[in-house]
Amino acid sequence: MIKVSDTAKQKVVTLMQEEGFDAEKDFVRVGVKSGGCSGLSYDLKFDHSIGETDKVFEDNAVRIIVDKKSFLYLVGTTLEYSGGLNGKGFVFNNPNAQRTCGCGESFSL
Repeated sequence: MIKVSDTAKQKVVTLMQEEGFDAEKDFVRVGVKSGGCSGLSYDLKFDHSIGETDKVFEDNAVRIIVDKKSFLYLVGTTLEYSGGLNGKGFVFNNPNAQRTCGCGESFSL
């Protein structure tokens, strides 16, 4: 399961509306891909449809889809949003990550 903080929910809903998505019907697609300074990086985008092997979750009224491969890396992760002085953006608090980079966008297991 992937959790969504209150601040991340607010930002997701706003961004979905700005990009023509409906937060009640559409999804946030969360994934992991090779790359980044620690070996793996997070991928986040909006999507209208579910793939055959996708896992579907809902937390804090945000519908999330994760492909089967990425799910193994993301179990227990919380999606948060930081708008502080150190920069703005979504932050993944992943209990499975053994090492993360300074920017917080990549990790290794």
